[in-house]
Amino acid sequence: MTTTAPAPFSLRSIAVPAFGPALLFSIGEGAILPVVALSARDLGASVAVAALIVTLIGLGSWFFNLPASLITLKFGERWAIVGAAAASALALVAAAVSPLVPAGLWLLAAAMLVVGMAASVFSLARQKYLTEAVPVVLRARALSTLGGVNRIGIFIGPFIAVAVMQFSGITGAYWVGVVAMAAAAVLSLTIPDLVAKPAPGDVVPPQQPTMRSVAASHAGVFLSVGVGVLLLSALRASRQVVIPLWAEHLGMDATQASLIYGLSGAIDMLVFYPAGKLMDRKGRQWVAVPSTLIMGTAMLLIPVSTGFVGLLLAALLIGFGNGISSGLNMTLGADFSPDNGRGQFLGIWRFMADAGATSGPVLLSGITAVASLGAGVAATGVLGFAAAAVFAVTIPRLRHRRNY
Repeated sequence: MTTTAPAPFSLRSIAVPAFGPALLFSIGEGAILPVVALSARDLGASVAVAALIVTLIGLGSWFFNLPASLITLKFGERWAIVGAAAASALALVAAAVSPLVPAGLWLLAAAMLVVGMAASVFSLARQKYLTEAVPVVLRARALSTLGGVNRIGIFIGPFIAVAVMQFSGITGAYWVGVVAMAAAAVLSLTIPDLVAKPAPGDVVPPQQPTMRSVAASHAGVFLSVGVGVLLLSALRASRQVVIPLWAEHLGMDATQASLIYGLSGAIDMLVFYPAGKLMDRKGRQWVAVPSTLIMGTAMLLIPVSTGFVGLLLAALLIGFGNGISSGLNMTLGADFSPDNGRGQFLGIWRFMADAGATSGPVLLSGITAVASLGAGVAATGVLGFAAAAVFAVTIPRLRHRRNY
């Protein structure tokens, strides 16, 4: 009797159920992000309150990372993804009707908080799913593609929203988000279930570790590679603020600033897959160190740029560096996560990454307030060199090829 060898795994086999919901979810996010502050202002919020409501999305995601891991463990990856997309769709319905209710500003704020919390669950569950569903030798390509798909969705979402808003006003952006999130929930139902590896009959299944025990047992990872991830996230978040601020500093109008930002984002989207392939074949350091050095160098070049061309070149360099680092945080989290306690580990990992994303713009703001914008930008550039140093020392070469 002959047995047929199993077919080699292909990313194409799970492309639609794995990456389709991520694309739709990010389109929904991209559609609403440019209009949240405007909606808050229309509802009577001050500029400061409007900015706070936008920030609630990030804060909701940051603080819900740890509960998100527990939700994913309880309901499984597929149902966590479905539930998160559905919850986000309902929250955007609330945001769309907020102008029609007396406490509309409060409803909008609550909706944005729920969107952030849902995004946390959605992101963690899909990362955990791909970590376990994809063979290790394809892991970086899978997670880099996931990061690239997110970027594509965030990039095209606003354009779809603009087309709809021509006919329905600002609330049209939220209805685009509702449709995209609902479609993500429906498509997520097609995600294949993970097949658990059969355990020998005499082996007792290990007890599920607690969040505290995972944090304690992997403290060395969190305090080494995790610090690099925190620095990288701070650098990434800062770049989104730096480009428009320096464009304004140079006296450019909104059209020029948007063009520079858009071209940087376009470069960002073009290089994610080759970078993932390089990480799988050569090792994570081949992308982690160059990407952070490139972004750090580009940030240092911004304060010396004096016109459109100089800022554009620096922004393109930032886009390239950020693009090749697509999925890096997720890949490193997957590499170091244990089989038993992976959900808890990834929850802590994502909490650290989001802490960096929140602190980066705060650092920029603080240094700008006490010194100058140029000094603040240069300081964020130093974060790139610090991250590169951490990654160079702490990421074991070709660790992802070992059986761990």
